[in-house]
Amino acid sequence: MRRTKIVATIGPASESQEDLKRLMENGMDVARIGLAHGSLDANLEKYHNVRKVAAELGRQIGIIGDLPGPKVRCAPFPKGGAVMADGAKIRFTFGETASTSEMISADHEALVDDIDVGDQLALGDGNIVFLVQGKTEDALEAMVVRGGLAQGRPGLQVPSEKLRISTPTKEDLILADALIAEGVDMLALSFVRSAHDVRSLGVEAAPRGPLVIAKIETRAAVDNLDSIIRSSGAVMVARGDLGVDYPLSELPHLQKHIISRCVALGRPVITATQMLESMVHAPTPTRAEASDVANAVFDGSSAVMLSGETAVGVDPVNAVRTMAEITARADDEFDNEAWAAALSSQQEEEAETDFGALTTDSLTAAACKVADQIGASAILCLSKTGFTVRSVNRFRPDTRILAFSPDQRAVRQLSLSWGTDAIVSQMRSDPRDVVSDALHAAATHFGHSPGDKVVVISGQSTATRATDTLRVMKIP
Repeated sequence: MRRTKIVATIGPASESQEDLKRLMENGMDVARIGLAHGSLDANLEKYHNVRKVAAELGRQIGIIGDLPGPKVRCAPFPKGGAVMADGAKIRFTFGETASTSEMISADHEALVDDIDVGDQLALGDGNIVFLVQGKTEDALEAMVVRGGLAQGRPGLQVPSEKLRISTPTKEDLILADALIAEGVDMLALSFVRSAHDVRSLGVEAAPRGPLVIAKIETRAAVDNLDSIIRSSGAVMVARGDLGVDYPLSELPHLQKHIISRCVALGRPVITATQMLESMVHAPTPTRAEASDVANAVFDGSSAVMLSGETAVGVDPVNAVRTMAEITARADDEFDNEAWAAALSSQQEEEAETDFGALTTDSLTAAACKVADQIGASAILCLSKTGFTVRSVNRFRPDTRILAFSPDQRAVRQLSLSWGTDAIVSQMRSDPRDVVSDALHAAATHFGHSPGDKVVVISGQSTATRATDTLRVMKIP
């Protein structure tokens, strides 16, 4: 059973209802809508199409609205693109008219003032890299360090400490309000530098509001990592932009560190950027890409993300299917026992003093251990907000995790959580009825048999958010 979730970006190649249906049938757990591209109306149409198809299939598919952030964007390149050859000279100027293989116009008026000789710039996900070698009053003189084909209207990656634009932007807040009004499950915030940036989005706590995903793509974000994780609902490792602020040799180690801290703190973490990049044009990934995806699973990623592969690729369904096959095989080889032991050791070193946190840490670790020792067929998590579920799955138990919540948005938000199958349960006033419903659903909805042993875990206290109740039961 595949445990690592798949996020697929919806774009021109995958936005029809038939395409969405096939993506869901082949492994898409979460749909990402990139708000940097297209009009708000066009993106809301994608949103409603995902909702419609998911309802028809009876699937709880989460939707991420990815806010543009303080992006510097280039003026459009000619149709067919422009080739940037290694070693070629190029000028950067302010403007929004057109870009060529010799001059790139960008929409950031302070670009020349902000950038210094010796800085690196990059296009898109970092495929094309430039080194700034000189500057005049109105232009930057640069050399192509790593060439490629520049197409469309790509983002221009600027070293984060040089970008004097705050996040969230005014446009972000307008787009966020529009999507929240529609009931979006998650919002991804770009170019986060501090916990203050996350709080500035001003949304209600999940699940009343969307789960806020902080994108870690700057040096400042890495420096403030723990406080950003604690203030967020989830995190995305945006490797393309991180590659501008850090040497490429550092990226694998940063990825492992960020993922480890997210899971330890009970936050889902998405590994993103160029996972199966060659499948934008080719029917199969490279061997290196397959290994990259598997290693992201071994690192502990809750989810892996497809971007251009599904948004504009030649065969989005094949990309999702391929990702599902690679992650499922990697999940089979994941060392659950070693992961749980390492996490428990880490938590002992960072012992919580808060009663609720300490109780949750102890009970969720115990639930996973008990489930393993008695050979339980599932861990049943009863949770209104999803907090209990995320507390359990950070231990990456080998036992199946089933989640039950009366809040549909909470259930869709759990589509991002590793190893979790979630359904909407009835609102009950008596905790015994909640447990009875879950046991019945485990049999009728998830195929467990009478007599199967299960571990049931929940939070019964109204005074704290603690997960404080653990029971061993049998399916009736």
